[in-house]
Amino acid sequence: MLDQWLDMTLNDKAPPVYSGALASASYRLHAPGVLELVPDTRATNARACVFSAAVHGNETAPVELIGELLAAIEAGTLRLGAPLLVMLGNIPALRAGTRYITTNLNRLFKRGLDTAGSEPDRARELIARVDAFYARHSALPPLHYDLHTAIRESLYPRFAVVPYSSTPTAPEQWEWLAAAGIQAVLDQHCHSWTLSHYSRHYHGAQAFTLELGRVAPFGGNDLAALGPMLGLLKALAGGAIPARAPADTMDFFRVEREVRRESDEFCLCFADDTPNFTAFAPGTRLARDARTGDTVVDHTPLHVVFPNARVEIGARAALLATAAAPPNTKVE
Repeated sequence: MLDQWLDMTLNDKAPPVYSGALASASYRLHAPGVLELVPDTRATNARACVFSAAVHGNETAPVELIGELLAAIEAGTLRLGAPLLVMLGNIPALRAGTRYITTNLNRLFKRGLDTAGSEPDRARELIARVDAFYARHSALPPLHYDLHTAIRESLYPRFAVVPYSSTPTAPEQWEWLAAAGIQAVLDQHCHSWTLSHYSRHYHGAQAFTLELGRVAPFGGNDLAALGPMLGLLKALAGGAIPARAPADTMDFFRVEREVRRESDEFCLCFADDTPNFTAFAPGTRLARDARTGDTVVDHTPLHVVFPNARVEIGARAALLATAAAPPNTKVE
C-alpha cells in the first residue's frame, strides 16, 4: 500500500483502503497527502516525527526520499519505532510541476489565517493535522523536518534553516544534521510563517527547513548524495539514536535583514544565476525598488540567500546573512 500511496496521490486516484497494518506498524490516511504511521512497539528514544515535502510543488527530491523511507517500512527492512506523520504539501502544484498555483504555500502557516483560496485552505488543513498529531503523541518530544530543494545553485548545496523561535535547538540536532550531510546552518532573525516555523513556534518542536540540493524533475535527482539524510530519517522513524558528526563541520550564518519587493519596479542588482550564500562587499547595491529605494550593503559583508526577484509584491525577495560563530554544540 505505501509503495502505491505516492503514485496514487500524484495521479489523483483514490486509495483502495485508508487504513491497515504493516509488519511493525499501523497506518491511516487522514487526508490527501497526509499519512500517519504508528508503531506496534514504541522505541525508548522515540520522538513524534513529522516529515513533510512538496510544500513547493517543483521540489521532487524530498518526495523521492520519503518514498524510499516508506518502501523500507513496508518491506520490513526498517522497523517503525516512532509515530510518524508524512505530509505532501501542495499536491496540485506537485502534479503540475510548479512551485505553487496561486500563492506561496510556505508563507501561510499561521493560526488565524483568514485568506481565501486553495492554498490557504491547504495550509489550514495541514495545520489541523499537525496539531492533532502532536496532541495524540503529546508524551513524546516533537520533531519536524520540512524537506525542500532550492531553485538555484548554492555554495552549500545542503543546508538547514532554523526558524525564529523561543525554542532553542537541542545540541544533538547539530551533530545529527552534520552526520546527515548538512553543510551550513542559517538562523532566521524574525518570524516567517513557514511550515517548520509553525511546529517550532506553536509546538516547541525541534523543527528545521532542510534544503537538499537543487530543484529537478522526478527522475533527475541525485539521491545518492542524500543517502546520509535518508539514514537520519530512517533512524528517527525507527526510534533509534541517529549517527553523529562534529557540528563544526558545518558553517553557521545568521540572517540580519531581508529584501522585500514592494513595487512593480523592482530588481535585484546581481546576476540571476548567483548562488545562494554568495558574499557581497560593503557598498554593493543589492536591490532597487521604486517604493523603498536601494538596498546597499553597509559595513559588514552580506551573504545573499534565496534571492528571487519574481516574488509577489509584498513578499520576501532575498535574505541577507552574516557569518556566525557555531552555537554551543556540547551534548550533555
